[in-house]
Amino acid sequence: MAFFIGRDREARRAYGFDEIALVPGDVTVNPDEVDTSLQIGELKLEIPFLASAMDGVVDVPFAIAMGKLGGLGVLNLDGINTRYERPREIVAQIAGADPEESTKLVQELYRKPIREDLIASRVEEIKAAKLPCAVSTIPQNAAKYGPIAEEAGCDVFVVQSTVTTVRHKATKYAPFEIGKFCKKMKIPVIVGNAVTYSVAIELMEAGIGGLLVGVGPGAACTSRGVLGIGVPQVTATVDCAAARDFHFKRTGTHVPIITDGGMSTGGDVCKAIACGSDGVMVGSAFARSKEAPGLGYHWGMATPHANLPRGTRIHVGITGTLEEILYGPSRLDDGSQNLVGALRTCMGTVGASTIREMQSTEIVIAPSIKTEGKIFQRTQRIGMGK
Repeated sequence: MAFFIGRDREARRAYGFDEIALVPGDVTVNPDEVDTSLQIGELKLEIPFLASAMDGVVDVPFAIAMGKLGGLGVLNLDGINTRYERPREIVAQIAGADPEESTKLVQELYRKPIREDLIASRVEEIKAAKLPCAVSTIPQNAAKYGPIAEEAGCDVFVVQSTVTTVRHKATKYAPFEIGKFCKKMKIPVIVGNAVTYSVAIELMEAGIGGLLVGVGPGAACTSRGVLGIGVPQVTATVDCAAARDFHFKRTGTHVPIITDGGMSTGGDVCKAIACGSDGVMVGSAFARSKEAPGLGYHWGMATPHANLPRGTRIHVGITGTLEEILYGPSRLDDGSQNLVGALRTCMGTVGASTIREMQSTEIVIAPSIKTEGKIFQRTQRIGMGK
């Protein structure tokens, strides 16, 4: 349904996580017996969680820790880990910078050239732990870095930019050909980011192995403020899920979609899955873990941009181990820990034994879902400075 926003202009209503709620099912399932796995090509993950390719979130030790817990940490090939031998020392400099100087420092530290030998080394370090490896790069570097990562043993290659389309017009450089690249690579290529049905269809027809959904919802991303673009994650996920289902009916190929950003609690993750997502990519929640390299800080992938940074360094603090954030036990009551437990419990409550079944959960528009009857919670949190 469209609304008139002025003479001869219509706008469609879009929804975010705080505006909807999930309806309990007529049948419930034991949370311990639900299947939360995510399939990406031949790779099967125990849990549908990917850690964002941000230098304050994922480095080699974190990727290994994430892999041991059943998820997948995505390493940023355009960042600190492929520019410096000891990346944690550099990340610590960024974490320790004054707020007003942090973006400038990030830009300076990211000027050092990327070393192709470090790309292979980082992949090999993760694979040495006998765990799956995923790496990410921008479209401009994909053709160069993709074969290096693949030869080193990478399992999943991610091509990521603020907005990705199959059709890109440019006269001063050769556009990145997504379809040609996907055919050349022997491993699944996840591409993002997208928020519309039509773009999702075209990307899937080009042969991608997965789709990242979301433009600007991440806590460290400022694209929505800087560029004014984006679609709230509920609507974006539903639209891209519809494209996935249509593509599957037409081709028999299931392309997983992964909601990327905008989720700070287990409830948000559950809503993303119910809206049609096969998995989620999360940054801030994992940046709060003791294993993350950012020491309680993280910043967007576009923060180093020399002319138009579309990310900022944010402080999220360290609240627990990665295992506590994924599996509990929760030591906080804000929904930021035991994310897998929250997903399992929600699946059981709505009567879903699998992720696919959860994607059929009834959804209601509920803008008061977080405030209804919660006056004492809200006043106490305000009093405590939360």
